[in-house]
Amino acid sequence: MAKKKLLVLTGGGDCPGLNAVIRGIVKRANNESDWEVVGSIEAFNGVLSSPQRLMPLNNETTAGIHVKGGTILKTTNKGNPLEFAIEKPDGTIDIADRSDELIEKIKKLGVEAVVNIGGDGSQRISQKLFEKGLNIIGVPKTIDNDLSATDFTFGFRTAVQIATDSFDKLVTTAESHHRVMIMEVMGRDAGWIALHTAIAGGAEVCLIPEIPYDIDKVVQKINDRYEDGRGFVNIVIAEGAKSKGGPVTGQKSDEAGYENLRLRGVAFVLSEQLKKAGCKADIRETVLGHVQRGGTPIAFDRILATMFGVKAMEMVLNKEFGRMASYRNNKITSVSIKEAISAYNLVDKNSFMVQASRGMGISFGD
Repeated sequence: MAKKKLLVLTGGGDCPGLNAVIRGIVKRANNESDWEVVGSIEAFNGVLSSPQRLMPLNNETTAGIHVKGGTILKTTNKGNPLEFAIEKPDGTIDIADRSDELIEKIKKLGVEAVVNIGGDGSQRISQKLFEKGLNIIGVPKTIDNDLSATDFTFGFRTAVQIATDSFDKLVTTAESHHRVMIMEVMGRDAGWIALHTAIAGGAEVCLIPEIPYDIDKVVQKINDRYEDGRGFVNIVIAEGAKSKGGPVTGQKSDEAGYENLRLRGVAFVLSEQLKKAGCKADIRETVLGHVQRGGTPIAFDRILATMFGVKAMEMVLNKEFGRMASYRNNKITSVSIKEAISAYNLVDKNSFMVQASRGMGISFGD
């Protein structure tokens, strides 16, 4: 008797813990004699490619991968099947909806269910495909922690740990040179990485997208520090932060199929703003960039990702399609994908975490 087939894929940006999810799915599937797991290379691109790029996921191919960063299935943020970029012979790009073709190819493979491991953009695709009749389940992945309906996404805490380790090193050089050090972290429209890093690292200033900053207030905070005789300041700024009334620092990508604004460089924008506002201190900027996405996941993310993988397989067995694995109140549960993508998980400026930060003297520039 032919085994039932589960298709697994990883989409969007890479993230510590992706491999642990894959391994968790396979380990749980091993308890079911009538299931086999197959991976699609580079999200749905592996299915849409000709020839198709698929790989078996079993004990041999997933052995020990939970400690490795990245994803053995590779990933892409330019493979939306609903808005797929196709290069024509003359080099121009057409955008086509290949979702019906994708679903047909998945059916021809004999796949009974799909697990899509990804962030907000990936789960929006999951919801559209579910509405078209595909048996799909989501697993929340993003270092930005911006997916609602789950307390944490795996990868976030590893990114915070990497950012905090980097920030600790900048504190000592700031103190040694009496400098203002600005460290830019990822997070897109959410300030979670910046906020957690600021608290863990002991920053004087934390600038996040949810609280537009007044540059004069930031200068005042810096001046107060120097007047106190401590003579150095450490600033964490999220890549999506902006001044009051100002724009987000980024540019539209010219890469076909890449939909997001490319955010980078706000640390240098802030540096120039500080100088123009009269800040006399010596200023240096550091952009962590993709360092935050790579490397070995910390234990918390390995555990969370593994539990998500096991949960996803059990959701497949229970035919809980159109839903996403979730971590709520220290329990692994599930929510509808529609609920998960209904709103971004942004920092609440009135939350206790922000209040506590203010209580410790951290300035948000407002």
